[in-house]
Amino acid sequence: MQAKWRILWLLSIAELLAMTLWFSASAVVPQLTTEYALTPTEQSLLTMSVQFGFVIGALVIALLNLADRYQAHYLIAICTLLGALFNASIALFEVSISAILVLRFLTGAMLAGVYPPAMKVLASWFTAGRGLAIGILVGALSVGSAGPHLLNAFPVFGGETGQPPWRGVLLAVSLLAVVGGFMVLFLVRSGPNFPAASRFDWRYAGRLFSDPALRYANFGYLGHMWELYAMWTWAPLLLLDSFRNGGIGDSWGRLAGFLAVAMGGLGSVIAGRLADRRGRTLIASASLLISGACCLLAGHLFDQPWLLLGLCLVWGCAVVADSAQFSTAISELCDPRYVGTALTMQTCTGFLLTTVSIWLLPLIQEHTSRGVAFSLLALGPAFGIWSMWMLRRRPEAVKMASGRK
Repeated sequence: MQAKWRILWLLSIAELLAMTLWFSASAVVPQLTTEYALTPTEQSLLTMSVQFGFVIGALVIALLNLADRYQAHYLIAICTLLGALFNASIALFEVSISAILVLRFLTGAMLAGVYPPAMKVLASWFTAGRGLAIGILVGALSVGSAGPHLLNAFPVFGGETGQPPWRGVLLAVSLLAVVGGFMVLFLVRSGPNFPAASRFDWRYAGRLFSDPALRYANFGYLGHMWELYAMWTWAPLLLLDSFRNGGIGDSWGRLAGFLAVAMGGLGSVIAGRLADRRGRTLIASASLLISGACCLLAGHLFDQPWLLLGLCLVWGCAVVADSAQFSTAISELCDPRYVGTALTMQTCTGFLLTTVSIWLLPLIQEHTSRGVAFSLLALGPAFGIWSMWMLRRRPEAVKMASGRK
């Protein structure tokens, strides 16, 4: 009993450190925009390139069956260390914006070997309480994703502009990821209930959208992903601009961005606990309803920075609270022989969709307003709620959360 909880906390801390790589470039968009004269599309590509890399990396790992052919902790550690190397290279060398995007793509590809295998390691330790365990892991991912915004909040390196030089932020994040990689390498091992090896099967991948229960679970996940990474990418910058506009100061604005994303850690743990007791579709729907309402309001509160921060704290808590439940639901609903295929395809389709909303939001804002642009994200939660309602009506739903749906 003690061993599995020790592994959970060690792995979660390591994931927190590793996932600081994800938004390291997005956090320093203002500095990079000044230095490289980035267009709105190029700003979006700083995050989109990571998303594309993650999708390709996940498919390669699945097709080569790497998570089953090699011990998962080795895969996690190696991918974390390589991701840190690619990310640090942006800061260590004088590179063009094209080279930065390539290195960010490679960083994303390595992160595909960090988060999904970590869920598999946890599944080997947890049978009961798996929703809570994966919720804690997703919470760690949320706090880690927020980490670069925290580092960027304090101009500890000096400089007349009051902005931390972006190279220092990227190097600090890469160092944190190295620590996380070595933690996994030396302190984390798979448990006694490691799932049986299964090869990726394209034929089963098609069932994810032909089987009604799996289709609705995946639709819910897609609605969730439409909102999540666009919120994580652009809400911190909305807060920064709002605080600047209110004359409050950049450091406070960046700290606000960190808090908004990091609140997902609290939301994931609470939702993981409740979903095991109350049901996955119920908790997922509640999370989607709250976050969807925040989408509709966020852009309209630009001129009230403290009220916007309060809303974004609620938004950050709700926007990722349902994330672990979609993955857990798929693992409960699909053929046990193809859990790896099901989760890989769910993840890949979801992350591909995120690139669309990340790209669209600043373009729509440029031609309309912040309010309209952020309201667009509410389409995802609305679709997700409908999908959860349809899934709850299916007879297969009793397989989830020990019959609690």
